[in-house]
Amino acid sequence: MVQRVVKPKTQRSKRYLESRESKLTENTKTAMFIRGGRTSEVVSQTLKDMYFLKKPDAVMFQKKNIMRPLEDQTSLEFLSDRNDASLFMFGSHQKKRPNNVVIGRFFDFHVLDMVELGIEKYKSMQEFHVGKFSLGSKPCLLFAGEAFENEPEYQRLKNLLIDFFRGPVIENIRLAGLEHVLLFTTLDGKIYLRNYKVQMKKSGSRTPRIELEEIGPSVDFSMRRTRLASDDLYKRARQQPKQAKPKKVKNINRDPFGSKLGRIHMEKQDLDKLQTRKMKGLKRKTSDNTDKKVEAKKVR
Repeated sequence: MVQRVVKPKTQRSKRYLESRESKLTENTKTAMFIRGGRTSEVVSQTLKDMYFLKKPDAVMFQKKNIMRPLEDQTSLEFLSDRNDASLFMFGSHQKKRPNNVVIGRFFDFHVLDMVELGIEKYKSMQEFHVGKFSLGSKPCLLFAGEAFENEPEYQRLKNLLIDFFRGPVIENIRLAGLEHVLLFTTLDGKIYLRNYKVQMKKSGSRTPRIELEEIGPSVDFSMRRTRLASDDLYKRARQQPKQAKPKKVKNINRDPFGSKLGRIHMEKQDLDKLQTRKMKGLKRKTSDNTDKKVEAKKVR
């Protein structure tokens, strides 16, 4: 069967198809927030707060969608293709799995990774009567706990959370732009999410004194089920085109502290022709004259 290539008939459809093509530098990833067939007040409020943290790169679905992400991914992949979204958060509430949240991401509009989390304890942003951060600001992500470094499932979860909340890629950072911090901590099989606002106060010097004020949401998660991609598929999803990779410069590397080190290749130096500092005491003529005077005294 011969597959025909359908060409766009209007400029609008042409621009739309060009925007969906692969790019060397990908756009900021959009996240979908989906409510299941049955949700509790805790799940609904969690999705709203996470949607606020992810704005403006987020889509909130108002209607309920009856689906089971870990059993059947067809509906999720359809919504991903329809909304051009690479991330999703799905909330549901069942007797077997109460206050359930599934976080996942797509690769080529197919589900790559999914992690199911249970909400053990929740405190919304409305319960913290403090000032909030600016909408769309890039958060500072912090991870604490040995599980994020040693256990494979938590390592993949850490990578997923970074992918979910990192926001747009920027080149320069302004100190006043660091407004809030997202802290993820693992302890005894639980995952604790805390959100802080950065307060810069006077310190008597040019560098301000930093204080953190909790602004919510505050969530205690427990990991339930995971559906992670294989190592080959995960490696393929992380591949970068050759054009996007920075060109390697010879004889230049960096140490663990980020300092730039370079290696210089030089020819062997001839020390006989080395120009030294010109001083009267180092002149050869004066030394020859003194030797002649010493010999004349000996002769006498």
